[in-house]
Amino acid sequence: MADKSKTTVIVKKIKKSHGEHHGGSWKVAYADFVTAMMAFFLLLWLITMVEPEKRAAVADYFRNFNLFQQSGRSFMEQSSAIHKEIKTTVEPVTGENVAERLKEQLKEAVEQKLKELKDHIMIETVEGGVRIQIVDLEGEPMFPLSSSTPTEKAKQILKVVAENIKDENARIAIEGHTDAVPFKGGKTTNWELSTERASSARRELEQNGVDPGKIARVVGYADTMPLIQENPKDPRNRRISITLMFEKGQKPSNTNITQEKRG
Repeated sequence: MADKSKTTVIVKKIKKSHGEHHGGSWKVAYADFVTAMMAFFLLLWLITMVEPEKRAAVADYFRNFNLFQQSGRSFMEQSSAIHKEIKTTVEPVTGENVAERLKEQLKEAVEQKLKELKDHIMIETVEGGVRIQIVDLEGEPMFPLSSSTPTEKAKQILKVVAENIKDENARIAIEGHTDAVPFKGGKTTNWELSTERASSARRELEQNGVDPGKIARVVGYADTMPLIQENPKDPRNRRISITLMFEKGQKPSNTNITQEKRG
């Protein structure tokens, strides 16, 4: 006889809340969205704090990025090179870096055009400028004895100096110096001689293109400021000193030539 018993199946239904119905996945998505927005606004804030040249480097990188050509290459590897290039072009102009640039330019010009006379030329940076000194050597004066007329060698040096400084936005001071050997020329002394030699150097510079308005002063110091202090009679103390004084944003002023005589 067949079993007529029945199997009873009990189904329990659990009512889920609205959030549980979606498994809570929306919370994860929302958290990701909020995190992304925070990162985005943080990035915007950081960009405003970055120096302009660095922002330009980043922009240039992404503007020219190609996945197929540059995959596997670090952004830092490329941006450092870009930043270096941009920094060179936008670096603020100051007296110090202009002076260093001019010093190297003058040294290169001396090597190329005045190689045989380079021992007569001393170039150094000073505070906010560059000093060029044209000195006598034993048996090789830049001015004949007791004369303020420059030799051909001195004229050659002054011509090259003028070519390299005439376009610089700087004030120029020209100084004449002698050694301690007494000058035997009647009423003329080393004071007059050093001043006249400085003025002769000024004329040579102007004849070779230097704007007279850039000349700040022309001074004679006689033997009071020797280059070789331990030997006041050393021929190198007989020299012309040309100093370029840089100042950011400075414009050439009108001619203001001053000759000072002391003693």
